[in-house]
Amino acid sequence: EVQLVESGGDTVQPGGSLRLSCAVSGFTFSGYDMTWIRQAPGKESEWVSSINRDGRNTYYADFVKGRFTISRDNAANALYLQMNSLKPEDTARYYCARGGRFNRDYWGQGTQVTVSS
Repeated sequence: EVQLVESGGDTVQPGGSLRLSCAVSGFTFSGYDMTWIRQAPGKESEWVSSINRDGRNTYYADFVKGRFTISRDNAANALYLQMNSLKPEDTARYYCARGGRFNRDYWGQGTQVTVSS
């Protein structure tokens, strides 16, 4: 059974940092590109970042470039998203998903990130 479990969400002040993690099981992690997406209340989900299978290539939405860093540890079956310089508009539920930007098939339950003073 494919499982993706996100963690690390919290409430932080603007300018703060968080590191999200996604623990995966039930498939060969190193064989898949991986992606982070987010959804704010009342809004459509939006793509945040993707990473290729070996971690050498990373891709970011313009609104997080320079602030967020995606990474993975294939030995640990884990995906990460380091988020710095957080803004109130980053408030959303963040999901990790199996697949790339345009071909995702599984995602987890998400972890809530709230940026507020």
